[in-house]
Amino acid sequence: MAQSGLGQDPESTAAVTVLKRAVELDSEYRYPQALVCYQEGIDLLLQVLKGTKDYTKKCNLRQKISNYMDRAENIKKYLDQEKEDGKYHKQIKIEENATGFSYESLFQEYLNETVTEVWIEDPYIRNTHQLYNFLRFCEMLIKRPCKVKTIHLLTSLDKGIKKEQQISALEEIKQSLSNHGVLLEIEYSSSIHDREIRFNNGWMIKIGRGLDYFKKPQGNFYLGYCDFDLRPCHETTVDIFHNKHTKKI
Repeated sequence: MAQSGLGQDPESTAAVTVLKRAVELDSEYRYPQALVCYQEGIDLLLQVLKGTKDYTKKCNLRQKISNYMDRAENIKKYLDQEKEDGKYHKQIKIEENATGFSYESLFQEYLNETVTEVWIEDPYIRNTHQLYNFLRFCEMLIKRPCKVKTIHLLTSLDKGIKKEQQISALEEIKQSLSNHGVLLEIEYSSSIHDREIRFNNGWMIKIGRGLDYFKKPQGNFYLGYCDFDLRPCHETTVDIFHNKHTKKI
């Protein structure tokens, strides 16, 4: 494992801080987070190198950069192999009132032209704003480079007066998707409680709050009403896995 040991020159303080954190994460086997810190630290060191005129210091910096790059490359290979073996796990913690977590931002990394089938398990696709969340998620699937042909939705049926509204809205979404050549299969369950999204390319995403992790906008003309990257979120956790043998829900 690479060591930080850069000294405390003013110009390299930021690099020292980031690389120290990288080494700590590395030692805790938190490789995805460590890789991000190594990459950021390497970029900072490269900036320091550009501004260094002393030959000896340049040589030392080049050696350290080389060492950190080797370690980062080894971690990347390890993580790539984990993905290949179906053991990949990444966790994202969305803090209270955080922004920048639209469906596009969260899912785009895992959607490509190989995605043709999607399974969504979410008990709360009932209220108007939840139905709009599901519609927005479907819109993303249509726009992305993936070629989705079938979407499976497993949710619970509202037991109150909104039951007919829920059924009607989902049927309308189903008809709209069919106009784009996409089949929406809807199934209701009274015992569902898990929240999970799966793509047939092996990616599985579990969100603590399901698709309903956005806060209600303060008003109809507040930033974030339309662009969900600007919409504050509720605190929740996103767990992302890869499984070459993902089964249908």
